[in-house]
Amino acid sequence: MRLSEFGSKEIVNLTDGRRWGLVEDSDLVIDEETGRIHSIIVYESKGLFRGKTNYIEISWDSIRKIGDDMIIVEFEEKKRRFY
Repeated sequence: MRLSEFGSKEIVNLTDGRRWGLVEDSDLVIDEETGRIHSIIVYESKGLFRGKTNYIEISWDSIRKIGDDMIIVEFEEKKRRFY
């Protein structure tokens, strides 16, 4: 899968059914040595400047299914991080 195809997908949490937004509005943490995606950082606030905002870091291992339109993740809210 190309990164351009990955960006337009919506992230949905299997645990609570919550929609977290599009991958293109998130950041990817990529291992520089292997080129593999380590995690996806999803920001809670929407705006031009992120500044100090809450975010959720979703480990690549939490992804359960990548479909045509969405990415299904299994993630518990207790892992939420603040920036």
